[in-house]
Amino acid sequence: MSKSRNIFFWIPNFITSLNLASGSLAVFFGIEGQLGWAAIFIFAATVFDFLDGLAARLLQAYSEIGKQLDSLADLVSFGLAPAAMLFTMLELTMFKTNQPIFEIEATPLQWVFLFSVLIVPIAGAFRLAKFNIDDRQTDSFLGLPIPANAIFYASLGLLLEIGTKTEINAVILNRFNLMTAIALLSALMISEVPMFSFKFKNLKWKDNQVRFLFIVLVIVLAVFLQFYAIPLVIISYVVISLLLKLKA
Repeated sequence: MSKSRNIFFWIPNFITSLNLASGSLAVFFGIEGQLGWAAIFIFAATVFDFLDGLAARLLQAYSEIGKQLDSLADLVSFGLAPAAMLFTMLELTMFKTNQPIFEIEATPLQWVFLFSVLIVPIAGAFRLAKFNIDDRQTDSFLGLPIPANAIFYASLGLLLEIGTKTEINAVILNRFNLMTAIALLSALMISEVPMFSFKFKNLKWKDNQVRFLFIVLVIVLAVFLQFYAIPLVIISYVVISLLLKLKA
């Protein structure tokens, strides 16, 4: 391999490392209760996750180590980081404050609720492992992609930090709602439910109707709801995918 090709080979891996670094920072901020910063770094990890794949395709720099590194980075950024945010959200729900774990005075049932967030990275790990060995997911996904799962929770953290609608904060900081989200989204990650992807092989309307319509929906939601649209975009993605499965 030439020196220039060797450099190109490492560019996608370097971008994946930025994904991992962003996810790690999201974990740190999430545990400390800085949900806004944690959300920002999860969003940054999502951008790097997109760019490393794009760079690999443009530079033809595919490698087995890159594939494995990408999955490991995704597990931190989109599995562990949202779990850290959820731990803090459940703390705020039950105790109205974020505190060091050894200072938490909780009942056994409350500890069960707090540590239920571990379902998120565990389900994410199974999702990534299945994706790595499944050759059926070239044009679409089977199960909720782990970045979409993380973006949903990151958006909730962002709304809590910068949102001004107290009624929405009350909906987010509700133990039943958070536990339901954990159960449903984690189940969807490891499910066999087909989820459409955003891979355009061409720009023909016939081949990309769902993608084009979803993009229009995202734009409309963003215009009218601004950052409040983010969780609704993920929910819409799941609902549309489920409707397509029922229609099939």
